[in-house]
Amino acid sequence: MDKTRVISSVCAGLLALALHGAVQAQELKIGYVNSDRVLRDAAPAKAAQARLEQEFSRREKELADMAAKLKAASDKLEKDGPTLSESERARRQRELVEQDREFQRRRREFQEDLNQRKNEELAAVVERANRVIKQIFEQEKFDLIVQEAVFAGPRVDITDKVIKALNANGGK
Repeated sequence: MDKTRVISSVCAGLLALALHGAVQAQELKIGYVNSDRVLRDAAPAKAAQARLEQEFSRREKELADMAAKLKAASDKLEKDGPTLSESERARRQRELVEQDREFQRRRREFQEDLNQRKNEELAAVVERANRVIKQIFEQEKFDLIVQEAVFAGPRVDITDKVIKALNANGGK
């Protein structure tokens, strides 16, 4: 009997703690921010994307032109191959290999430069968004704002508010 009473007392105590925790949880003010939407829809994010496109469009076009020339040269060699002498065919193949190496090198450099700049621009937008989120947190007296959640209801979603604030003041 004593064992049953102890277990009942422990269960009652745990239930009381759980109920007390549930009451306290209802008093919490929680917000959720969808970071992907902020980084896609906010004006500073769109401006960053436009800067990247402007900065890298010329190099991207040069790479596309270079790829087209390389393909045309390869197609021409394939077409002319049977009529070429062995030495001429070998020379053209070496030229194609060199052109392809140069193309691959430039493409790799382009991708590295683009990724570096994307990371820089993304970091700046994230920093601005975090300042806005902190401002909302303090002004509206939130207890918790999360950016990663499996599910979040519209009642706690403050993403639109963050985007609106970023758009209004440029995120400063």
